[in-house]
Amino acid sequence: MDAVSDDGRSGLTIIAFIGSVFSPYYASARKRGAGNPYRFCSINVALYGEGGKRWAMTERTERQLHQRRDRFAVGPSSLTWDGCRLTIQIDEITCPIPSRVRGRVTLTPKGLTETQVLLDGPGRHVWWPIAPACDVEVAFDKPGRNWRGHGYFDSNWGAEPLEDAFRYWTWLRAPTPDGTLILYDLERRQADDLAVALMIGHDGRAQPVASPPRAVLPKTGWRVRRETRADDGIRARVAETLEDTPFYSRSLIETRLNGLPVTAMHESLDMDRFVHPAVQLMLPFKMPRWTR
Repeated sequence: MDAVSDDGRSGLTIIAFIGSVFSPYYASARKRGAGNPYRFCSINVALYGEGGKRWAMTERTERQLHQRRDRFAVGPSSLTWDGCRLTIQIDEITCPIPSRVRGRVTLTPKGLTETQVLLDGPGRHVWWPIAPACDVEVAFDKPGRNWRGHGYFDSNWGAEPLEDAFRYWTWLRAPTPDGTLILYDLERRQADDLAVALMIGHDGRAQPVASPPRAVLPKTGWRVRRETRADDGIRARVAETLEDTPFYSRSLIETRLNGLPVTAMHESLDMDRFVHPAVQLMLPFKMPRWTR
């Protein structure tokens, strides 16, 4: 899930993993034929805004994974669904400089969608934008962050490593008066490139729309390429870079899509860079592993 405060000054991203797709430990285990996904679980949290960024992504084993129909927990952090809202309890330690990240996030969907999209040719990777538009309440005591805003909640799952199916992708979520516009552009290894453009109303109904023309964004500090979409003749702009890594970027961008000026959450992912040996050696500094 991701969220942005109503004043645009604060943001939050939380990702729950079974078989963490970005785990160097999981990648190494797969090469040894020991790639049980339940041994590589984590809840990643990234806080942005005044007071600086906080990042935590501690990987844990199946002994600290607890699942039931309405609750998912890894170690001290959890996600719980009560039928109307999702409550996320976070209690993690940041990395590489240790500090506590502890608080609660509540997502109340405006609508749920049943639309699911096959992302690759063989059908091994599925994306489900469960709740494209949510009201979000954030209450953290470590560090002190309290705000309300709008957010998004989705799910991805697959039957093979991401790097086996994709070279590169970009994704964008843009709130609009009528719902949420989502753009997904993928460079696939075993099929032609895929462009997904969905307008999902507040009632959860999804309608395909035409993808606007491509627009180039400046590369990141790590020289990861960023691309997006914009109406013909419109120049997209990076308002803020939230994450800048050797293979991944998360940004807030300003553009115009289908006649609407929007401020959107945007990501770029380069899987060719992710599998580079140098990048794999860097990852443990941001992703410690707890095996007890």
